[in-house]
Amino acid sequence: MKVFLIASILSLVGSCATEKYSTKIQNLKDNIKISDTTTIRSYANTITSTELKNLLYTYASKEFEGRGTGEEGQKKAANFLKTYYVSQNISSPINDSVYFQSIPKSYFPDDIKATENVVAYIEGIEKPEEVLVISAHYDHLGIEDDQIYYGADDDGSGTVALMEMAQAFKMAAKDGFGPKRSILFLHLTAEEIGLQGSRFYTENPIFQLSKTIANLNIDMIGRVDAPHENNSNYLYLIGTDRLSKELHLLSEKVNETFFNLDIDYRFNDEDDKNRYYYRSDHYNFALHNIPVIFYFNGEHEDYHQPTDTPDKINYPLLEKRTQLIFATAWQLANRENRLILNENM
Repeated sequence: MKVFLIASILSLVGSCATEKYSTKIQNLKDNIKISDTTTIRSYANTITSTELKNLLYTYASKEFEGRGTGEEGQKKAANFLKTYYVSQNISSPINDSVYFQSIPKSYFPDDIKATENVVAYIEGIEKPEEVLVISAHYDHLGIEDDQIYYGADDDGSGTVALMEMAQAFKMAAKDGFGPKRSILFLHLTAEEIGLQGSRFYTENPIFQLSKTIANLNIDMIGRVDAPHENNSNYLYLIGTDRLSKELHLLSEKVNETFFNLDIDYRFNDEDDKNRYYYRSDHYNFALHNIPVIFYFNGEHEDYHQPTDTPDKINYPLLEKRTQLIFATAWQLANRENRLILNENM
């Protein structure tokens, strides 16, 4: 009888605890309100397939020689990004005009040359010390056996998405709709050799990591993988709930409000054999307990091949996916409070 009573009490306590947690989740969900919908749509619509295509056909061309880390093509790509931000009157967070975060040769194995992350930002109006980081790696595999690895999807698609979003946020700021928090547009080098550019940034942050509210990382969003051949209206999201379930719920709400993409979370499974959560630059931010989302279209037959060229990109889909990330970033930059971490629930 005594054993039965104790078991009943423990069962009741467990039930109450579960109910309490589920109530917290529901409260989080209920408290997420999407504001400024008309304004967001207006500036999201400035992100167009035409502009993305024009940028990518230049960025993933022979001129940049596959953008191998530390090689001449990567340097040309870095200067291309800097020139773009200067033309858009988007400042650097390093003394306003230094767009390169230099990484010395000594940081890498012997065969890798010095390289640089490319940075640009828009300062927040109300909480400039807090920062949202939107990132994409801009390096690729370079030239191997006299073949250029163009990297149009990996990660030219993320690179041009970042450029278009920066332009949209700058237009909004000029019109009096500047973000409450600062936004850092972070083009990362050396991803292809082991996430080295993001590791360097998190070891040498331009903004305090404790003041970094989230990282939205884009790595391949221009193509359709085999499982979605009959439904291209999708996007994989990875890591959304690992550190902040509130981030996951906010992301879902943004998609439901504006875009209705089919969000596929299969690779967010902790038992995912591909281990994508650990394989792109967001992971170095997650290691510092910064909530992350990794946006990804999945692998395809041209992944890490010389045939990953800009003519194979689905530009209307790239536009829609970029607009989704832009709208999510807008909400994060402008919400009243920082995201609630899972550990604080």
